[in-house]
Amino acid sequence: MDREEILKLRTFLRQALGAAALQVTQNASNEDIADVRLGERRIGEICVDDEDGDRSFSFSMRVPVGRETLQDYLRKLFENNALKIAGRLKKVDSVELSNGDDFLGVLSADDARGTSFTFQMAILDFDLEDL
Repeated sequence: MDREEILKLRTFLRQALGAAALQVTQNASNEDIADVRLGERRIGEICVDDEDGDRSFSFSMRVPVGRETLQDYLRKLFENNALKIAGRLKKVDSVELSNGDDFLGVLSADDARGTSFTFQMAILDFDLEDL
């Protein structure tokens, strides 16, 4: 990832999650990964996906709480009360995350008891065009 992409990814995630303090920086050991941080804390990573000829990105973040506190945890983490989770049809091991009416991605349970989750968000090249 080059500097311009990293700046666009930062702007996109700040807008999508409503988190003005969020930072995106180049990973020190892999140029195809960017670290996502809140303050000094690394909360996730963004990976490049060039397989289909189109450049896209995948934001991944571990969420160390269970289903019953998931929404509150994310709202506090990103300081955004508009974040909401909703169940998925015919799926009991995952939920969707939205910012108001805007779908952001899917949180999947890491184990059968749902004691932690992983958030996955696709970022397509055209999502970054006007940033």
